[in-house]
Amino acid sequence: MTGPGPGTYILEMEVFEKWESEIRGYSRTYPTVFASASNARQVDEGGRSYIDFFAGAGVLNFGHNNPRMKRAMIEFLEADGVAHSLDMATTTKRDFISSFVSTVLEPRGMTMKLQFMGPTGTNAVEAALKLARRVTGRREVVAFTHGFHGMTLGSLALTGNDAFRRAAGVPLEHVHRLPFETAPGGGLPSLDAYRAQLEDVSSGLRPPAAFVVETIQAEGGVNVAGAEWLQAVQQLAHDVGALFVIDEIQVGCGRTGSYFSFDGMGLDPDIVCLAKGIGGYGTPLAMNLNRPELDAQWAPGEHTGTFRGQGLSFVAGREALTYFADDTLMTDVRAKGARIEAALRGIADAHPGRGFEARGRGMIQGLDVVDGALAKAITQECFARGLLIGPCGSGGRVLKAIPPLTIPDADLTEGLEILAEAVRSSL
Repeated sequence: MTGPGPGTYILEMEVFEKWESEIRGYSRTYPTVFASASNARQVDEGGRSYIDFFAGAGVLNFGHNNPRMKRAMIEFLEADGVAHSLDMATTTKRDFISSFVSTVLEPRGMTMKLQFMGPTGTNAVEAALKLARRVTGRREVVAFTHGFHGMTLGSLALTGNDAFRRAAGVPLEHVHRLPFETAPGGGLPSLDAYRAQLEDVSSGLRPPAAFVVETIQAEGGVNVAGAEWLQAVQQLAHDVGALFVIDEIQVGCGRTGSYFSFDGMGLDPDIVCLAKGIGGYGTPLAMNLNRPELDAQWAPGEHTGTFRGQGLSFVAGREALTYFADDTLMTDVRAKGARIEAALRGIADAHPGRGFEARGRGMIQGLDVVDGALAKAITQECFARGLLIGPCGSGGRVLKAIPPLTIPDADLTEGLEILAEAVRSSL
């Protein structure tokens, strides 16, 4: 269904403009009031339908209002299931843990402990930092340029974005930043140089507690690291007695065509940070996978959170795991990812001399249009044409396509066509 177009119901935004904090961002990018959503579509209160290439910044891997999860959650509520339990044992938590172990860990030979903390990705990163510093007795952590790890002070210290960092208002310390593989100065030589510095007793550098890395920098601009470089980071971490931590928060849970983005890369992380997609329905959940010998150093209750895995998230998250019982969904994700990649490369090729670049893996793909102002104009044009897509990367220059993994083929085709038309009309 389509309505008169964006802006017609702008008066309905007055409540938000009058009463909601100036901090709001996405409501400015998409200036309408959404009323309902299904799979890869959101519908505003005027009846206009939008194709969703944003998917809650990667939360909605299984689409809006996934019917399987919705049914399970309704049954849970009607049965008076335990919605909130701190970290007490419940049947729903047991079902989620058992399913995660049998579906994800055991097939990979992984014996990690599952740690639940506050319900967002930044909480997972904070817990990883705390554990790494505890077990090593060191303070400094290595992070990488263009990385994004969260907005609380510890994870924000790892994050590269200058605007986010300046908002902290206090020093963000104890982080040594190295160039990501695809960044200026990046690659194996920079890792070798850092290794040499650590081996030099007069360099003034001390070994870090951990190396924290994204295999694909989602918010950083869809920057993709290769297996050789990631293996070198892991080896360096282990050689200097540091932990190797992978932040899977946006690119895990099937986004790249396998459950983990690092599957098949020869990597064996000490800690894996998960959030966003593991809640299944859009309900919040965050979880770290910790090596047992590291996890054993936590004291009971040493890292807490009021919402350490609420019941609805466990119910929806367990249902999400059923999508990984076989390879049907992941095969589809790889095929759709190839379609998105081809479409974005086609857009780049259609505008030679602009320096456009397409990059990504699976169903996280980016179109670098070089200029943040142009990316913003394209985003606005997409919205006007009925497509939700968001910019990322340095200066917001990269258009990031992360639709639900379950997006229907027709919606995917239409969304890619709208994007191509929006780029043409914005130049």
